[in-house]
Amino acid sequence: MPAKKHARNENAGTEAAVEAKRGETGLTGTALHQDSHAVKPVTEKRLESAIGREVRNLRRQHGLTIGDLASATGMSLGMLSKIERGNISPSLATLQALSQALGVPITGFFKGFEQQRSAVFVKAGEGVEMERRGTSAGHQYNLLGHIGNNSSGVTVEPYLITLSKESDVFPTFQHDGLEFLYMLEGEFIYRHAETRVHMQPGDSFFFDADAPHGPEDFVKLPCIYLSFICYPQDRGER
Repeated sequence: MPAKKHARNENAGTEAAVEAKRGETGLTGTALHQDSHAVKPVTEKRLESAIGREVRNLRRQHGLTIGDLASATGMSLGMLSKIERGNISPSLATLQALSQALGVPITGFFKGFEQQRSAVFVKAGEGVEMERRGTSAGHQYNLLGHIGNNSSGVTVEPYLITLSKESDVFPTFQHDGLEFLYMLEGEFIYRHAETRVHMQPGDSFFFDADAPHGPEDFVKLPCIYLSFICYPQDRGER
């Protein structure tokens, strides 16, 4: 029993140390709900589950109860319930009845099954050079990849940015979304609203990009850093 109590004390001390560290970095109270190591259950990949989810979603979009859909298709409540839970594989005749009642083609029930997921691989030095607002100030932008419409509803623009002796400071960027910087080489003073940070290799800076921001003073050139800009899809030009 004393050993268990000692272990609890050690855990409590570790948690307190972690919380103190989070406080030093401004992360106190941050709640992260995404489990980056989680995997979807195998049943999510089954055709029956994909059909069931689509039937349930379409029924709800039409404001129908299972009873309403049962009456419209001539199926039993139990049968429809099993279909929506992905417990059975509906026949083509059953899918046809559902498609007529819900006003969608039969193929519409399969769209959630094994959907394509985009991925982009870029070899070293092969990023696409882009022209952005800072280009006129001598900032070089290499886009490292782009995925358009995707399941997350978020667009991410990953850039490798290089500032040289020919570059000018440009502390007045301002756009929608969030931005994350990671310093690879060089040093500069970076401004975000009224905050100034001295960034060196290995430093990172994460901020709301709606406030004025940008490099305000160069300390050591060249400066090379990664920039990830994230914003909801279907936004206009930033």
